Amino acid sequence: MKKLLFVVVIFSLLLSFQDGMASEPVKGGTLTVCQPDEPPGLDPTANTAAAIDRVVFANIYEGLIKVDQNGQFIPGLAASWEISPDGKVYTFHLRKGVKFHNGEAFNTQVAKWNIARAMGENTVNPHPEYFRGITAIAIPDDDTLIITLQEVDALFIAHMAEGDAVMLPMQGYEEAKSNPIGTGPFKFVEWVRGDRVEMVRYDEYWNPELPYLDKVVFKFIDDASAQIAALKAGDIDVIGYIAAPESAMELSQDKRFKVFAGTTTGEVIMSTNNKAKPFDNKLVRQAMAYAIDRQTVVDLVMFGYGTPIGSHWSASTPYYVDLTQKFAYNPEKAKELLAEAGYPNGFKATIKLPAIYSYSRRAGEVITDMLSNVGIDLTIEIVEWGQWIERIFKKKEYQLTMIGHVEAWDIGIYANPDYYFQYDSQEFRDAYAMALKAPNEEEKAKWFGRCQEIIADDAVNGYLFSAPNLPAMKAEVQNWWENYPTIALDCTQVWLKK
Repeated sequence: MKKLLFVVVIFSLLLSFQDGMASEPVKGGTLTVCQPDEPPGLDPTANTAAAIDRVVFANIYEGLIKVDQNGQFIPGLAASWEISPDGKVYTFHLRKGVKFHNGEAFNTQVAKWNIARAMGENTVNPHPEYFRGITAIAIPDDDTLIITLQEVDALFIAHMAEGDAVMLPMQGYEEAKSNPIGTGPFKFVEWVRGDRVEMVRYDEYWNPELPYLDKVVFKFIDDASAQIAALKAGDIDVIGYIAAPESAMELSQDKRFKVFAGTTTGEVIMSTNNKAKPFDNKLVRQAMAYAIDRQTVVDLVMFGYGTPIGSHWSASTPYYVDLTQKFAYNPEKAKELLAEAGYPNGFKATIKLPAIYSYSRRAGEVITDMLSNVGIDLTIEIVEWGQWIERIFKKKEYQLTMIGHVEAWDIGIYANPDYYFQYDSQEFRDAYAMALKAPNEEEKAKWFGRCQEIIADDAVNGYLFSAPNLPAMKAEVQNWWENYPTIALDCTQVWLKK
C-alpha cells in the first residue's frame, strides 16, 4: 500500500512538473489579432487615432519609457532615468547597441532630434503640448540625454510613455505613415489596405529573449458578428476588444476560448459641442446630465460590463474622484433646468454616431430614448469613420456625438478651447496648470480632483462609463494583457502554448 502511494505521489509530481514546464514561454508561431478599426496611418507621432497605437505602439515603435501590463512605468529605450530634486531636470541613460529596423543606430542624437521635432513650430505631432514645456535638451555623451523643463510637469513621464513620444529613425521617417521603421520587437512587412498589417520578429532586438512570436498579423474586421465568427472558425487568434459585449459571456463558456474582463483608461462620453446652440447653455447640458441613468446605460449597452463615471477620468487611474452622484438620475430636475434655460417644451437636435463602433451606436440609441423623456428630441445620424474624423473631430460640424476617449491622463484636452468640444474655461486651465506643477502626491490629488470637479459642474460632456477591457482569444494564447493601462495591443511577451 505504501509502495502504491509512493508511486501515485511521484506520478502526481511528474504531472505537475510537466505542467510547469508546459507553462514556460516557447518561441515560434503566428498570432492573428483582430481589431475593428483600420488605422488611417502607421505613425503615432503624426495622428491622434488610437487605432494606430494599437497596431504599432510597443510592437514596432518604442519610446524612452514603456508601460507594463500593470500600468507601471518601466525602462524602454532608456535603461534608467533620474529626476532632479526640483522636478525640472530629467536625465535618461539610453540603452547601448540599439538599432532601428533599417540598421540605423539609436543614440542620444536621434533621441534629441525626435523630441525637438515633436516640440517644433511646424510639428505634426497630435500632442505638441506634451513637449513644449521643454527648454533645453543636452547630450553630454552618446548614452545620456538630459531634458530640462521650464516648470514642473507631473505628467511628463506619463507622456513620454505614450505613442506620441516614440522614436523614429532620422533616415526614412518621412515614410512612417505607410512604412514604419522602429526599434521594437517586430519589424513591419506589409500593409494590405482594407485588410491587415503584417510584422515579423526583429532578430536584432535589444532584448535577445524577446519576442516569442515569429509573426503578428493585425486583421481589420469592423463587424462584431464577423469578428466572433472569425474567432470560432480559427481565422483569427485574438479579438483585441469584443465590440459586442453580449458575446463575452457566450465565449467565456466555451473551453476553446478565454475572455478577460479587465480595465482600461478609456471613458465613453456623449461629446457635446459647447459652442453649438442650445448646448452653449450650461443649464441645458446639466439638464441632460440629470436625464441620463448611467447604470442603465452600462446594463443595456455593455451588458453590465463597465463602471459609471461622473467626469472625464477612469476609475482605474490614480487621483480618481467619484462624481457620479453630482447629477444623479432625476428627470424632473432635468425638466426644471430646461424650463429655466428657456426650453420648457424641450428642443430638437442631432446626434452623429460613428458607424464603426457598435457600442457608440447602441449608447446613442439608449441616450436618445432617455432624453426624449424630458422633451429633447434627437435625430440619429450614422457617420462613417473617415467622415467622423473630418466633419466632427476636425471641423466640429456637430451638436452631439458618442465616442470613447482612450488615452490615459487625457483630461488636459479640456484646457484646449480649440479641441472639438470647444470648451473654454480659464478656471479649468488654471486648475490644470496647478495639477501639472504639483510638487507631491497630495497636491496632485487635490488639483487633478479639482479638474474633474470643474468639468463635471459644467457638464461639458455626457460622462457615461469607464470602458471595460474585453479581449477574447483562443485558449492557447498566453500572456495577453488582461488590463489596458495604455493604448497598445502589446505582443512583445505573448506566446502560443503548443
